Amino acid sequence: MAVRGDLARPPAPPLILASTSPQRHAILAQLGIPFDSAPPDYVEYGDDPLEHAAGKARSVDGGEQPVLGVDTVVVCGDAVLGKPSNASDAERMLELLAGRTHEVVSGLCLRTPAWEELGREVTRVSFRPLTPRDVAWYLALGEWEGRAGAYAIQGAGASLVERIEGDYLNVVGLPAALLVRLLGERFAGTYGFG
Repeated sequence: MAVRGDLARPPAPPLILASTSPQRHAILAQLGIPFDSAPPDYVEYGDDPLEHAAGKARSVDGGEQPVLGVDTVVVCGDAVLGKPSNASDAERMLELLAGRTHEVVSGLCLRTPAWEELGREVTRVSFRPLTPRDVAWYLALGEWEGRAGAYAIQGAGASLVERIEGDYLNVVGLPAALLVRLLGERFAGTYGFG
């Protein structure tokens, strides 16, 4: 089918993703958003995902291309859970989350040389009660490594979850609904949104 010249768009410039996360790569590919990635030159201090997302995005030079930084933490009661340092730390996190509802909080920063947008997304996740055997089984899989809150909902970690309220992809690693909204506002039509 031929496309009329006035309807054809030039290809969208790729976003520069300030991350090496395979989950974030997969989500952008799933959404059909062209991207390149660059490891951020940023050291995280504290536990504010919005601050970390901005720091990651600001640490990468995208030239004229938009740069995307994202960071995620899990909040359960007063505890902020990042990535576990070892299996014992992962076990502690899973035991804390068992039978409770927690929040997956992501910070997102989308920036160009002319502007910067910051946003936060919160998804509520409820774990089923877990037995010591459930926790030992999940720890043995090793899926907890490098995961905020010590689980991966897109893998076997889905078996730990009873209910989710909000953006599923936020729990996987990128607040997709927030990103799509910002792209639609800032780049109406360029990436297919807005």
